[in-house]
Amino acid sequence: MPAETTTPPQVPESAVPAEAVAPLIRGVSVLRELTDAGGTLSLSGLERATGLARSTVDRITATLARMGYVRLDGRDAVATPRLMELGNAYLAALRLPALLSGRADALADELDESVSLAVADRDGIRFIHQATRRRAMSLSFRIGDLLPAERTAPGPLFASEWTDQDWRTWRERRATDPEDRGFPAVPLRQLPLPHGVFEEAAAQAGRNGWALDDQLIEPGLVAVSVPVRDPRTGRIACVANVVSHTSRHTATDLRDTLLPRLRATVAGMERELATAPEPDPGPPPSGSAAWIGASKNELGREFIESLARGLTVLTAFGEGRAALTLTDVARATGLARATARRALITYEHLGLVRQQPESRTFALTPRVLSLGFPPLSRTTLPRIAAPHLADLSARVGESTALAILVPSGSGPGSGSDSGPEIQYTARAVSPRIMGVDIRVGTRLPAAATSLGRVLLPDAPDHALLDEDWEDGLRTIAVPLHDRTGRVVAAVNVALHAAGRTAAECVEELLPELRRTATRIEEELHAAAHFTRIPLL
Repeated sequence: MPAETTTPPQVPESAVPAEAVAPLIRGVSVLRELTDAGGTLSLSGLERATGLARSTVDRITATLARMGYVRLDGRDAVATPRLMELGNAYLAALRLPALLSGRADALADELDESVSLAVADRDGIRFIHQATRRRAMSLSFRIGDLLPAERTAPGPLFASEWTDQDWRTWRERRATDPEDRGFPAVPLRQLPLPHGVFEEAAAQAGRNGWALDDQLIEPGLVAVSVPVRDPRTGRIACVANVVSHTSRHTATDLRDTLLPRLRATVAGMERELATAPEPDPGPPPSGSAAWIGASKNELGREFIESLARGLTVLTAFGEGRAALTLTDVARATGLARATARRALITYEHLGLVRQQPESRTFALTPRVLSLGFPPLSRTTLPRIAAPHLADLSARVGESTALAILVPSGSGPGSGSDSGPEIQYTARAVSPRIMGVDIRVGTRLPAAATSLGRVLLPDAPDHALLDEDWEDGLRTIAVPLHDRTGRVVAAVNVALHAAGRTAAECVEELLPELRRTATRIEEELHAAAHFTRIPLL
């Protein structure tokens, strides 16, 4: 069986199960190509990359856009943060990021080095958590990135538990892809892998209980890894990995100085796994089947119902819902058992779901993270907000902006004794001849702006400034909340006072502004479930 490639596995048509859902296979192909392209690809590019007809690509992207998973921007399809809910379903069901990420982050702070958690994905490894350091030379791997096992520190540890079939799979992949072209997250291999080297590394890692990466991926990159074992089975649940650069540590330094502290952290992680209570199942998606049916009625043949239904099946999994029976999936999604069954058969064929025959349940695999998660895991709040601000500006015909609260400083337009300030982080300008021209990065006293007034403590749910700051300028703002309900930013509409009265701003602009804030919050919450989203 081949490993992850930049395109769907090329298998004989007879290998596709008879009950597989062809539109779902094609939809997954589009999502994988979009992911490998960094989250943005032209429709003609998707046509070339997938080999699908342009009309098919158009219908798939129209369906994905209706689901909120992509945005159609001119001739381009752009993955949106809402697509991360598929990967979030896997990570929530896995539970490891929720239970262990705090200890990984603390170790990264203690060592001032990047720390990651990785799981096995067939004959590769896939990251499920990253705690990186901000440096000129820093780690560029993302959550969801797939790496070849033989070029990483975690790889030999996972390989120490491989079966004979796993080794055959790995050797087949090495023979068909000697340069690692199927792993876009790593540079192409320049020299062939010497015979027996990785096998010996796996055996040694099994004996030692740790493994080193001495510049296997690229010159200068070194890492040390220790396995985190599942207390129920004794097998490796994930691997904790400390990464550095040879300008800071040699591989020997990592072993001698950082390995003891990594081992102490892993011991704490294993205690966490042993004592964690069983999770209460969270709420499954609701009303999906009805929404899909309504979308089909509205859009007709441009909406691929079987694709939408199939993707909904992935969201049936989550915290407390790691292993589901067919009946569980059908109940959670509102789909007919036959429909859910065909989707699961398709996903098993694509390597996104595995069946556990002894319990007659299904579980998501790490490969679900290949559906958009890596490029989106590095997004920021301004990137999330920008298209929504542009849409709002186009609808109301006025300028819009996003801002955050910052300490008083000496930024452009700021006053040193003015108290807390706001900093503009994104904006969309109206096409009017006379409009509001405040550039991204500008700082202003918070109390003097509508944006600042909704960001200050004990602020109202929206603020309207009627020429308070500048004659002729009228602004109205609402706050943005993170997943915990904390106010983290604000959005506003700014206009010339002659354009609308204060009452008209409340009646006409406030509802549109609140709808935009809700859409930004939905994408922020999806993106921030297992990743840190910078506000700047």
